[in-house]
Amino acid sequence: MSATTATIATGVARADGRRPSTTLDRRAFWHLIGRLLVLGGLIGLVIIVIYPMLWMGIGSLKTNTEILSDPFALPASPDLSSYGRAIDRGVGVYFVNSVIVTGASVVFTTLLSAWAAYGLTRVTIPFSRTILMVIVGGLMLAPTVAVIPLVKLLQAWGIYDTYWALILLYTAFRVPFTTFLIRSYMIDLPSSVDEAAFIDGASRAQIFWRITMPMCKPILVSAVVLQILFAWNEFLFALIFVGTESLKTLPVGLATLSSRAVTDYPAVFAGMTIAAVPMIVLFFLSQKYFVRGLADGIGK
Repeated sequence: MSATTATIATGVARADGRRPSTTLDRRAFWHLIGRLLVLGGLIGLVIIVIYPMLWMGIGSLKTNTEILSDPFALPASPDLSSYGRAIDRGVGVYFVNSVIVTGASVVFTTLLSAWAAYGLTRVTIPFSRTILMVIVGGLMLAPTVAVIPLVKLLQAWGIYDTYWALILLYTAFRVPFTTFLIRSYMIDLPSSVDEAAFIDGASRAQIFWRITMPMCKPILVSAVVLQILFAWNEFLFALIFVGTESLKTLPVGLATLSSRAVTDYPAVFAGMTIAAVPMIVLFFLSQKYFVRGLADGIGK
């Protein structure tokens, strides 16, 4: 019976004028070509992203003469003095300012957003959907539209040209997105855990801090990383709402340094490297939770 079936299959294959193995070979060939194209595209993307950073880091180790004579060559002997010159010209102060503003805005944004997301998903409150729409509606507000009113408001409050001006603005403009992100993750958390803790006598605050927050670790890491990247690299508000040289953050300070040190390119590259390295290290350290949090939160 099996021999008859094989004969019939062979006859059908021959009647079609092609062999099954040929079709499989073609599929495997095109599958391999597709994988090679995807791999080539990814390698090209990596080169596009990494090469400017490597060029910047290498440029910070060269002398000004070497950069002007051959900007793409390796340094004859690495020179770290450019980092000292960059720090002497204010990069160290700019770095500290960015750490203060970024750290404070991350804490406030994450806590406020987590509390709001918890209230919208775990607590029965009237008009919860309306409140959610108002919060999400903040995503549609362009920061540039509110610049002039914000200048007058912060001047009236007496916090214009201070750290608090940037901390307040960074928190206010990031809370809507961060709340939406954390809420999307909290929705799928099992409510039975909260109910069991409530029956055992735990308060809302205890449930939030000891149960919900640890369960939301991946999305909280994602929210923190996104907020750090925003606050660390934000330029417009830092330029408009802070004018004192000693309060400038890295983006504005580096722009000022570039305009002043037009003939000292290694110092400029050194300042840019100092600003970029912490973000690169942060992403690699939090990559596992960052990707997982986004996949389980905003990817839903």
